[in-house]
Amino acid sequence: MGNTANGRLVSLDVLRGFVMFWIMSGEHIVHALAKAAPIPVFIWMSSQLHHTDWNGITFYDMIFPIFLFVAGVSMPYSFEKKMSSAGVDTPMELPTKEKQKIYLSMLKRTCILLFLGFIVNGLLRFDGFDQTRFASVLGRIGLAWFFAGIIYLNFDLKKQLFWFTGILVGYYLVLKWIPVPNFGAGILTPEGSFSSYFDQQFLPGRLHSEVYDPEGLFSTIPAIATALLGMFLGTFLKSKNIFSANEKILIMVASALILIGIGALWNYDFPINKRLWSSSFVCYVGGFSILFFVFFYLIIDVLGYHKWAFPLILIGSNSILIYMASEGLVNFKHTADFVFGGIIEFSPLIWQPVYTTLSVTFVQLVLLYFLYKRKLFLKI
Repeated sequence: MGNTANGRLVSLDVLRGFVMFWIMSGEHIVHALAKAAPIPVFIWMSSQLHHTDWNGITFYDMIFPIFLFVAGVSMPYSFEKKMSSAGVDTPMELPTKEKQKIYLSMLKRTCILLFLGFIVNGLLRFDGFDQTRFASVLGRIGLAWFFAGIIYLNFDLKKQLFWFTGILVGYYLVLKWIPVPNFGAGILTPEGSFSSYFDQQFLPGRLHSEVYDPEGLFSTIPAIATALLGMFLGTFLKSKNIFSANEKILIMVASALILIGIGALWNYDFPINKRLWSSSFVCYVGGFSILFFVFFYLIIDVLGYHKWAFPLILIGSNSILIYMASEGLVNFKHTADFVFGGIIEFSPLIWQPVYTTLSVTFVQLVLLYFLYKRKLFLKI
């Protein structure tokens, strides 16, 4: 048990690679398969690789929060060396000077992620301040991780749980009870929610969907709870306790089912909604995040079967780089067409989109393999 690579859980890189695979090209493979071979399983998978319009949940809605959850799981491990070198057992015991260094490092990482998010959104096109979207996936990861880290470094586990609960309940109360001009209180629509109103007033530049932004400022607050949830799991995994591997897995599965149940019940009063990052969404997806982690943890870190997951390790170890490249910085389709386009034209017309998307994935994996072998990673 405890199979690690470079001091980290291999299952974390695999889970990170698994969710990033669908963003970088996996979704296009499934959509193409659903058209070429419209059997029920492919049609269902294709339907799960679209975001919901507003309320509700699909697998695609879970990808971003799972990625943030994984960042939270990594946190206790990333601070472990600093605690060991300082000769302390808990983050709160770290000397003030050491904490200040950590704060500066965390702030630097957050600023870099914010800037990279601006780049992905097209900052370098210089379309003007009003037409630039400043909210981003990478920015939310940076901000949520930063504030979760502040909580981790300054509060014990009991108070961290109070923070987690307080964030979710507080967010719920604000959205349900604070009135929005021209709409009133508790109007959980794109136009009428307090989260949308807050972003309209305070988020500079262009909003993603005119009246709201799914990665806006106010809805980043409950995203901190998503990062905290991952942090709780990381703390549990690395803690020295009397639980066996099987007992740990049972505890994690039980916790996941409880969270899913809370999210499903809360959904009746506070709908599961990715764009609002509702409190029910945090609980519901948090439960599934734990289940996905348990699946990979059991197979890879407990049973030791990890060779099959090497492609996912390639993706997970350079996830931010491949995310940025796939979002427009690199034209993988052009390269894939240049190399494989001639051969693909000999295949049946209906299957050509499938082979094209597979060739894009192949080119992406070749790049990631090249970087992996030369130990070139985008570390932030």
